[in-house]
Amino acid sequence: MKTRVLVADDHDLVREGICKLLELYDNIEVVGEAGDGIETVNMVRELSPDLVLLDLNMPRMDGITTVGKIKEIAPEVKVLILTIHDGEEYIYEVAKAGAEGYVQKDIKPEELKDAIERLIKGERVFPPAIEEQVPEESNNPEQFEELSSREQEVLELLAKGMSNRSIAETLYISDKTVKNHVSNILKKLSVEDRTQAVIVSLKRGLVKLS
Repeated sequence: MKTRVLVADDHDLVREGICKLLELYDNIEVVGEAGDGIETVNMVRELSPDLVLLDLNMPRMDGITTVGKIKEIAPEVKVLILTIHDGEEYIYEVAKAGAEGYVQKDIKPEELKDAIERLIKGERVFPPAIEEQVPEESNNPEQFEELSSREQEVLELLAKGMSNRSIAETLYISDKTVKNHVSNILKKLSVEDRTQAVIVSLKRGLVKLS
């Protein structure tokens, strides 16, 4: 059975090129093309594709918001982000929104095909450096010890990239107290550093990037 793919990119030339590439594979069928976020969501509703290949920078509705909307109306549809961006903050946000994969536009054709096939099989496709920072335990939220309200506040500020000193000033507590809270957060989330704590928290919905 062919994988039904909706290709969403605001650049006509890029979108058409991706479609022609995917049409070379016997197990992939391009069922539609979209040029902006709103059109993408509407076409997901109309066409019920297996997977949406989505650019991050989309007019009328950005890629991250589009992912969220897709998951609201069709949670079974896989979303693979195909973008020029390589910043970790983008990866965290699309993962939190519900996307199952994130690849850059400079990947080889066979790698794109492989990414699509892996998503359809139920795997996730994110850069190895990101995957390695997320412990397997993070997939089971019940294993986490509940954070206190103050620890939750500290975690949310960590997710914003704030230093211990800035967190202390924001919450009107001492640097030492912040350090203790961070230590407790790492222990409760079963992670080794602040970066892992933020990744796990975003994926489990404990915090949101604003």
